[in-house]
Amino acid sequence: MEFKQKILNNGLNIIGELNDSAKSAAVGFFVKTGSRDESMQINGVSHFLEHMLFKGTEKLSAFEVSAAFDRTGAQFNAFTSEEITAFYAAALPEYISQITSIWIELMRPALRNEDFDIEKNVIKEEIAMYQDMPDFEAAEKCRTLYFDSHPCGQSILGSAENIDNLTADQMRSYFNSRYVPNNMLLVTVGNFNWRQICSLAEQSCSGWRQIPAGRNSDDYAGSCKTGRIEKPNIAREHICLMSHAVSAQDDRRFAAFLLATIIGDSTGSRLFWEIVDKALAEEAVVRLGAMDGTGVFQTYIQCSPQNADKAMDTVSRIFSDVAKNGITEDELAKAKNKILSALVIKNEIPMGRLFDVGLNWLYLNQYRSVADDLDAIKSVTIDQVCQIARELKITDYTRFSIGPSQKS
Repeated sequence: MEFKQKILNNGLNIIGELNDSAKSAAVGFFVKTGSRDESMQINGVSHFLEHMLFKGTEKLSAFEVSAAFDRTGAQFNAFTSEEITAFYAAALPEYISQITSIWIELMRPALRNEDFDIEKNVIKEEIAMYQDMPDFEAAEKCRTLYFDSHPCGQSILGSAENIDNLTADQMRSYFNSRYVPNNMLLVTVGNFNWRQICSLAEQSCSGWRQIPAGRNSDDYAGSCKTGRIEKPNIAREHICLMSHAVSAQDDRRFAAFLLATIIGDSTGSRLFWEIVDKALAEEAVVRLGAMDGTGVFQTYIQCSPQNADKAMDTVSRIFSDVAKNGITEDELAKAKNKILSALVIKNEIPMGRLFDVGLNWLYLNQYRSVADDLDAIKSVTIDQVCQIARELKITDYTRFSIGPSQKS
C-alpha cells in the first residue's frame, strides 16, 4: 500500500492509500463537526445537515442525487457523531472518480427552505424512533449526565423542541462556519487513480473559502452522578455506566482498548462469564470511546429489574478487582488476538480501511498503516494494562438507568 497526501491552498487535506490489488475503492469526506460543536440553541443541527446534503444542490435534485449513485452501483451512506460528520461510498474502481465528483458537489448543497421544512418531520420521526430504544436512550442520557456542562454531553439528534425551533438561517450559518475546507478531509483508499482524484478536488474545491473552525477539546473526568427514569410498557432494566478514559490522541489508547475487551467483550470477558453466562443479564459489555481530547469507558447492562442490584454488585466487584489486582497474561493474549483479528478483517476491504485512515488523520494528523496499529497492539505489556486500570479509576462511574416502575 502507498500513502499519498496533498493540501490545497485553502487548507483542504486530500489523502489516499493506494492498493492496486484491491477489487474496489472507497471515498469519503470527513467533516470535523458534530454535536459537541453546537450551541445549546441549535443542538441537533449537525445531524440535520447530514440529511440536508442528500436533498441536492442548485444543479441536482434529491432524486437526481440518488440516481447518480445508483448508476454506479455504489454503496453509500453518512453518519453524524459527537465530533464527526462523514459521507462515504464504495464502488468498483472505474466509478470512484465519478462518485468523488458527486460528493464534491454535495459538499456545497442548496439548503433550500422547502427541503428544510420537510426534513424537520423526518428528523423528529427519527428522534421518536430512538426514544423507543431504551438501550440508546440510556446511553444518551448517561452521556449527558456524565459530561454535565461539557459540550460532549449534547445529544447528536437534538430534541424535538430544538428541531422545531431551528431555523433555516441558523442551519446555513452553522454550515458556513463548519463545512470549510480547513475543517474537512477527503479520503480515498483501494484501487483508484490518485492524480485524477487530486485533479477533481483542485478544479472543484479550490474556490471554497477558508475560515477558522476551532473546537473545545478539553478533557473531562465525569460527574459521577446517578440518574434513573421509569417507563411504562418496559420489562427490562437498561443500565449505562460511564467512567473516565483516554483520548484518541493518547498513546495509552491501545492498552485501554485491551482493558475494555478483557473486562467487557461480548464473549469470553469477565463480565460475560460472571454476569451473562450466569444468567444475571442478557447483555453486559464495556466499550472504549476515545474522543478528541477526552474519552470514556461505557458499560451497558440489560437485565431483569430483579437482577439489577446483583448484576451491579458483580460489575463493581469486577471493576475493583481489576483496579486492585490487574489482569492475567492469558487474558491479555486472548484480548490481543480478538482485536488483531477484527482489525485485519475490517481493513481487508477498502470500505473498512477508509475509516481508520480518515480518523487517524483527523485525530492525529498522521498516517498509520495496518501494520502500525497491529504492532502497537502487540507491543502492549501486562504492566501497561494494569497501570491504566489503576490510573483511570473505572470504579468512579456515572450511572443512568431506564426501567419499569419499581413499585410494580
